[in-house]
Amino acid sequence: MPDYQAPLRDMRFVMEELLDYPAHYARLPGGEDATPDVVSAILEEGARFAREVLMPLNQSGDQEGCRLEGGEVKAPKGFKEAYRQYVEGGWPSLAADPDQGGQGLPHSLSQILSEMLASSNLAWGMYPGLSHGASAALHHHGTEDQKATYLTKLVEGTWTGTMCLTEPHCGTDLGLLKTRAVPTDGDAYEISGTKIFISAGEHDLAENIVHLVLAKLPDAPEGSKGISLFVVPKYLPDAEGHPGERNGVTCGSLEHKMGIHGNATCVMNFDGARGFLVGAPHKGLACMFTMMNAARIGTGIQGLGLAETSFQNALAYARDRLQMRSLSGPKAADKPADPIIVHPDVRRMLLTQKAFAEGGRMLVYYAAQMIDVVEHGQDVAERDRAEALLGLLTPIVKAFLTEVGFEATNEGVQVFGGHGFIREWGMEQLVRDARITRLYEGTTGIQALDLLGRKVLMNQGETLKMFTKEIHKFCQAEEATPGMAEFVRPLAKLNAEWGELTTGVGMKAMTDREEVGAASVDYLMYAGYVTLAYLFARAVKQARSALEAGTEEAPFYRAKIDTARFYFDRLLPRTRAHAQMIQAGAESLMAISADDFGLGFEI
Repeated sequence: MPDYQAPLRDMRFVMEELLDYPAHYARLPGGEDATPDVVSAILEEGARFAREVLMPLNQSGDQEGCRLEGGEVKAPKGFKEAYRQYVEGGWPSLAADPDQGGQGLPHSLSQILSEMLASSNLAWGMYPGLSHGASAALHHHGTEDQKATYLTKLVEGTWTGTMCLTEPHCGTDLGLLKTRAVPTDGDAYEISGTKIFISAGEHDLAENIVHLVLAKLPDAPEGSKGISLFVVPKYLPDAEGHPGERNGVTCGSLEHKMGIHGNATCVMNFDGARGFLVGAPHKGLACMFTMMNAARIGTGIQGLGLAETSFQNALAYARDRLQMRSLSGPKAADKPADPIIVHPDVRRMLLTQKAFAEGGRMLVYYAAQMIDVVEHGQDVAERDRAEALLGLLTPIVKAFLTEVGFEATNEGVQVFGGHGFIREWGMEQLVRDARITRLYEGTTGIQALDLLGRKVLMNQGETLKMFTKEIHKFCQAEEATPGMAEFVRPLAKLNAEWGELTTGVGMKAMTDREEVGAASVDYLMYAGYVTLAYLFARAVKQARSALEAGTEEAPFYRAKIDTARFYFDRLLPRTRAHAQMIQAGAESLMAISADDFGLGFEI
């Protein structure tokens, strides 16, 4: 069975040394409560909960799966008890508004907990995970009555939330949705339609489930401009706010899936269910984006978490598994063969996982810091800058980290060889679970279009220039620093090229809009590699400073520099291929007609 230990030392390095969270918290209203002692207690207890409670349920939950019995879904054994402990520990309310019963701590702390949950048990973590997005949507767009009725229960964790967007005939193109909302008595609506792929849509962990549902009113305009958002509870709250009458929303079936078996992915039927409008009529998509953006960051964290777990278990196996001798001579002369960690190709696979986990952690915590500023920053200019950069980085966090997270889990299986293909070792589950992260909350292709089309080209690259200017200033400042040239020189070159590639795509798109779609995925991957290179270069600076000052943790800091060097030598050169494909344009993609794709066989 796989194991997981939260990498607390690396987490603290990113928080305290790289990003200076203590000073960051001191500038936030309410941040004074996030004292070093409080933060340390959260990290330690979160790590214990992840390893002792959630990790033992990961493999068994995958093998048992969820069951639909008489319209009710039963989660795997142990999931309900684990959720009870989660609620009793106060984890759902960690970063929530005190006005709704939350603890008011910075959002970044909840993101670090999310990493631990994703690393130890992705399927379980999805039950409370979507509640945070539902809470955010209601916090920003709900009425005071809706907040009092639903938000407080979501914050305390006794109720969970979902987001109901996708329908059998439409996924990304929500303008095609058919779910309807008809006004009835008072402020209620009758919601009728079917939603699919609804994570945690039905389960027995919490006493009520709050569905946020996209639907169209009778007078709705065509397309996405006619979508409204409704809150539709499983049980209608009674006068005291407790679950009362069962609403007209049921789970029609459970999806049979490649992975995340421990999470209930449901087909949800709304048969005249009572719902209540959230926000203004026909403005539901804007309201839902509050939830979707939170979910996209959360999905990127899942990619990070799975890469970390894959690395930890592959490393343990590589240290123990004996196979052949090192090409440079025996390294374990007292044993019949050397442990496979001595072999260069095994090290390549391990370092790939290590680099993506550590780089991904820096990126997630960097983005989480911006979320703190957006939510609580008092300086308007600082808040606006953080919001713009967060918008730029969100598709990179979601898509790049899930792409490389999936790669990392595949490398983890490869380290195990044939044993990795066998269920008992648990590595193949990581691959199956990781595969969905590249799909839900918007596929990699959709995130790439969002990045290049909306976040970069739509504002003439102004937000990108803001970020690349930050990288440029860092490179200028560190170019002459001893030991930094091997990192900042290639970074500076790529940073400049990033702007040139953007200009090139933008110019082509002026005559052919297909150029944006043709370049977008390679553009996103290029952006991800450069962004991680920037953060690794900053990490090297911190590590070198610690070594020069003298430290008892010299091996940790040397390993950080060595990992960065591997990243620059072995992973960052992938940008060359992405740049070439960006520049190749749309012609070869669009030349063949749709009818000619299948020449040579009949469909």
